[in-house]
This record gives sequence, structure tokens and C-alpha cells, in this order.
Amino acid sequence: MLDCSKSWYTSLVVLLALFGCITAAPSNYRRPTRVGLVCCESVSKAIIPQHIKLTAYKRQNALKPCVEAVIFFTENEKYCSDPAARWIPKKMKGLKELTD
Repeated sequence: MLDCSKSWYTSLVVLLALFGCITAAPSNYRRPTRVGLVCCESVSKAIIPQHIKLTAYKRQNALKPCVEAVIFFTENEKYCSDPAARWIPKKMKGLKELTD
């Protein structure tokens, strides 16, 4: 009879340990940093032509696979530009800055 209670006790301990592992796992979960749907993985220093109507811009920080960029938006497209390009401040004037 002693063997039966040891078996029951061992089963209970194993079951409780398993339950503890399962319920403790989600508490260690860390949400990833939010990355928007728009992400530039490369940039260009080429100036955006005057005839292209820009509507807004957004600054993007480098967070792989994304690179540091200024993203210019039109109605249907985006342009990933090098923030170090000399023409960037002039293009940003008068445009709405989008933020997350």
C-alpha cells in the first residue's frame, strides 16, 4: 500500500511541475519592438524630381532589417531617402511629418 501512495504522490508532483512550466512560460514572453508596415531596407541619395507630388514624410530609425531613412510619401508610392543627403531638409519643408 505504501508503494501505491508513493506512485500517486510522484504523479502529482510531476503533474504540478508540468503545470507550473506551462503557466510560467507566457510571463517570460517579451513583445518585439513594433515595426510599421513601411520599412526601408536601403536608401538613395538621388533627389526626388520636382514633378512628383509629395504628401508627407517620416523618419525611420535603423532596426534590422530597416535602415536609417527619411521616407517620402506620394498618394501611391514611397521613396526611401538617405537622411544625410543635402537636399532632404528642403524637401521636408511644408510636408506633414508622420509619426507612429
